[in-house]
Amino acid sequence: MLGSTLSNDPLADKRFDFQFVNPPYGYEWSKDYDAVTTEAARGFDGRFGAGLPRKSDGQMLFLQHFIARMNDAEDAQSYIGIIMNGSPLFTGGAGSGESEIRRWIMENDWLEAIVALPQQIFYNTGIGTYIWLLSNRKPAAHRGKVMLVDASGDSFWSAMSKSLGNKRREIGESHKQAILDLVKARQEGPHLKIFDATDFGYREIKVLRPLKLRFEVTAESLARLDAQSAFKNLAVSKKKAPAEQKQDEKEGLALQAAIGAVLQTLSGKTYMLRDKFTAALESSLKKAGLKLKAPVLNAILAGIGERDDAAEVCRDSDGKPEPDTDLNDTENVPLKEDIQTYFAREVTPHVPDAWIDRAYCDAKDGKVGRVGYEIPFNRHFYVFQPPRTLSAIDADLKASTDRILNMIGGLTK
Repeated sequence: MLGSTLSNDPLADKRFDFQFVNPPYGYEWSKDYDAVTTEAARGFDGRFGAGLPRKSDGQMLFLQHFIARMNDAEDAQSYIGIIMNGSPLFTGGAGSGESEIRRWIMENDWLEAIVALPQQIFYNTGIGTYIWLLSNRKPAAHRGKVMLVDASGDSFWSAMSKSLGNKRREIGESHKQAILDLVKARQEGPHLKIFDATDFGYREIKVLRPLKLRFEVTAESLARLDAQSAFKNLAVSKKKAPAEQKQDEKEGLALQAAIGAVLQTLSGKTYMLRDKFTAALESSLKKAGLKLKAPVLNAILAGIGERDDAAEVCRDSDGKPEPDTDLNDTENVPLKEDIQTYFAREVTPHVPDAWIDRAYCDAKDGKVGRVGYEIPFNRHFYVFQPPRTLSAIDADLKASTDRILNMIGGLTK
C-alpha cells in the first residue's frame, strides 16, 4: 500500500497483537506536517499526543503510531518490535518532543528492552541500530524495569563472504537464538543490564547566579553606551516631514551630548554598587535639568556597567538578587535524587552564590525542574581500555624510525 502512514492511516480502526517494523531512519516528515500537527492538536485522541520530534527525523512518530495500534491492555496482549537508529535514544533535551515521547513510554511502562545490533548489517547504512521491544502487559516481576541488551559484539554476527553495499555482516540463526535467549532469561550479565525506568529520567533545573556590576565612566564604557540601541535612537527621527525630521535629530544629538557631559562629571570614580551609581547619576541629571525615560536610563546602566565578581550584588526593588542572564546554566538531576541534596553536593561547592530558579517548572507535574528522559545506552556498556605503556609506544616509534632510515638508506645506494 503506497503513501505515508503518518498522514494517511488506512488501518485506523485496527488493533494488533504483534507489530514488527523497520521505519525509515531520518525520515523528513515535512510533507506530512499539516496532517501530523492537526492530529497532534487532538492530544491522545490522536496518535501523536505525546509530542512531535524534529522535522528531520520521523522515527518517533512511527513509534507513536504503532503504540496507538496496540490492543487495550484489558482486552489482549500486544507486542511491538521496532528497529531504529541511535537518535531516538537521546536526541532532544528536557521538554522537547523526543524527550516527552520517551517520558510517555516510560511512565506507561511499555518498554521491555532495547537491543543493540551489530553495525554493517543493512545494505544502505553501516550505522548502529537498535530494536525497541514494547509490550502492553509486562510480567509482574519486570514491571517498572527496562532491559538494555548489547548484542553488537563479535559473538553476535559473522562476516559475509561478499559485501552487499554497506552490508558486510549477518546475524545467523545461532546469533538470533543467542539474542533471544538473553532477552527471555532476563538475567544481568556482560551483555544485559536491568534498570528501573526512572533511572533514565532526570529533572533539568535552571541554575542562576547574581548580577555583579562595576560602574566607571571611561572611554570604553562610553563606547558601549553609544552602541546601546535606546541611546542611539535618541538621534534617529521617526517624523515623516524632512524639516521635522532634521529638527528631531538635532534635538536628539543635543540630548546625547548633554548626557555625555553629565557622565563626565562622574568620571574618575568607581562604583561597586549599582544603587550608588544610579543615585549619583540621577542627582547629576537633576542638576543638569535632564529627565530621561526608563529605556534611556537602562541603556546608560547597561553601557557603563561592567561585570566584576568583586562588585556588590545587584538587587531588585524587593531586595532579591538579580540573576545575570549570561551566567544562566542548567543541571540534570536524576529523578531518584532530591534536587536540593544534588545542588548542595554538585553546585554549591563550586559556585556558592548560585541558586535554583524555582519558577522553572515542569509543564505536566508543576514541580521545579523540567522532566527529561534519555537512554545513554553506550555509557552503560563502556569498558575502560587502559592506555598503552610508554615503553610499548617507544618501541613502536623506534621500529617505525628504523624502517624509515632503512628506506632512506636504500635510496642512497
